[in-house]
Amino acid sequence: MRVIAGQYGSRHLKAVPGMNTRPTTDKIKEGIFNLLGGYFDGGVCLDFYGGSGSMAIEAVSRGMERAIITEKYRPALQTIKANVAVTKEEQKFTVLSGDNRASLAQLKQREPDLIFDLVILDPPYQQQRIVEDIEWLADLGVIDHLTDILCESDDQLDLPEDVRSWRKVKQKQYGQTGIHLYEGSE
Repeated sequence: MRVIAGQYGSRHLKAVPGMNTRPTTDKIKEGIFNLLGGYFDGGVCLDFYGGSGSMAIEAVSRGMERAIITEKYRPALQTIKANVAVTKEEQKFTVLSGDNRASLAQLKQREPDLIFDLVILDPPYQQQRIVEDIEWLADLGVIDHLTDILCESDDQLDLPEDVRSWRKVKQKQYGQTGIHLYEGSE
């Protein structure tokens, strides 16, 4: 596993040991960022199900100013910290441990103006609650009509065309993995 492009391009990243996480392959990661337009001009990214942290690291490598990564699985947290260290810019990453909703709600209390430009939702397939996650993030006030939401799911999940004020604008299949991009509207 590696960073595909950008400032940290070609740097090697560790995978989470064991079978509790499902890493996004380099091919799928490249496809995801091509759907998003390739590169960013600043902004803040949320990787709501961190895993190895590779998606958030890729986003910052491609121009996001900052990334928040939430994760509760201890071996994954250790992997995220090691992978963030590979960037040599640890200050651009905030790693939140424990329940993703509780830890993000606490961060929002500390940073009341926090709004994400990009949200990555890649939950464990057996625990997919993507629509609920989007609605919860909207209720928390960390996403708005300018937020892009990238969802990775198994090919069995049928996501709606609209979730509140976000509309699915792109969808792509990679084998058993579905990629869905939602953009906000006013």
